[in-house]
Amino acid sequence: MRIDININGLDRNIEIEPSEVLCDLLRKLGYTSVRKSCDTGSCGACTVLVDGKPIASCSYLAAKANNHKITTIEGVKEEAERFNKYMIDEGVVQCGFCVPGFVLTILSMKHELNNPSIEEIKTYLVGNLCRCTGYEGHLRAIEKYLGGI
Repeated sequence: MRIDININGLDRNIEIEPSEVLCDLLRKLGYTSVRKSCDTGSCGACTVLVDGKPIASCSYLAAKANNHKITTIEGVKEEAERFNKYMIDEGVVQCGFCVPGFVLTILSMKHELNNPSIEEIKTYLVGNLCRCTGYEGHLRAIEKYLGGI
């Protein structure tokens, strides 16, 4: 089956398998920043934005993306680099496996929530797991990033 999809501002008409998940499709198209990890939608490594909202692409059928806008980390490079500096300053970037999905979630949160509290940030981040660190550094980086905008 064919779908029309916009990936990082580029309109595409793509042949997919009916059972193909969005993560696999994006990786097949060369967007290797979309990580594969749990395949259950619970770790956040595969997070992309669909019409600006974070979704777990490993459990989202590619067919559902028909006529939608998909954003990977490559599509928000400048903003991602700006936020990443805060994460580096707080020492939270270690292996980097979770970073693309985590950053996309934060960028979505920035547009959706106005001046979020720590509790709102924690709630928004449910489903984004980092196996290298605790989350205190992440929270400090997020607060500084949101305060610096």
